[in-house]
Amino acid sequence: MKFVLRLISLSLVLATSACATAAETAPGDPYEAFNRKVFAFNDALDRNIIAPLSLGYRAITPNFAERGVRNFFSNLYDFNGTLNAIVQGRFPEAGRDGGRFVINSTVGMFGLVDVASEMGIAPYRTDFGHTLALWGMDSGPYIMVPFFGPRTVRSGTGFMVDTVASVQWSIDSFGVRAGLFSLEVIDNRAALTDAEQLISGDRYIFIRDIYLQTREAFVNDGVVQDTFSDFEDEFGDEFDWDEE
Repeated sequence: MKFVLRLISLSLVLATSACATAAETAPGDPYEAFNRKVFAFNDALDRNIIAPLSLGYRAITPNFAERGVRNFFSNLYDFNGTLNAIVQGRFPEAGRDGGRFVINSTVGMFGLVDVASEMGIAPYRTDFGHTLALWGMDSGPYIMVPFFGPRTVRSGTGFMVDTVASVQWSIDSFGVRAGLFSLEVIDNRAALTDAEQLISGDRYIFIRDIYLQTREAFVNDGVVQDTFSDFEDEFGDEFDWDEE
């Protein structure tokens, strides 16, 4: 996992120092030429390895088991949400996420069952990128990171901090940490299989605009203005910012 963080750090440094050689670049994406090369690498990795694995995962995993895996990782993020809500000064939300984590980790069998939601305790979804935004940090330029996909400087920094502060990071066994990370990647990719059919036109631009718009909505508690393209956000119904 330390290698993962070093890789992210190196990628951020390379992207930040790269020259924008394209004749025209979109606002917020000054390193498009560099980003497109990384995107091509990530896309090939996805098409040849991750996507096939996720399809196999969906084929052999019952729906209830997939839901349990998703609940498990969502529960781990409630722990991170608690920490972020505290440093944001949003103490009711911290209590909500903390309560969810305790309930689902115990009664919910390590988070496999979302008992807290059934009790009417909605999650407060946040991360350290959101925290940095509330502290006044600008998003910075858009960056395509090898293996990890789209980020901004702010969200990439937040991702590194959240990783170090996560429950998974505290596990001593590298094999267990790597296994959890791999399972999460495959499960997340499987969840996007159907939504992928909505992608049209230039895949790089489509994914970039979706990422920037969803991040803007995330850090603004669901409020977003479409300033990135003429694309209408077809994923709007997929995201409930109080529950996602």
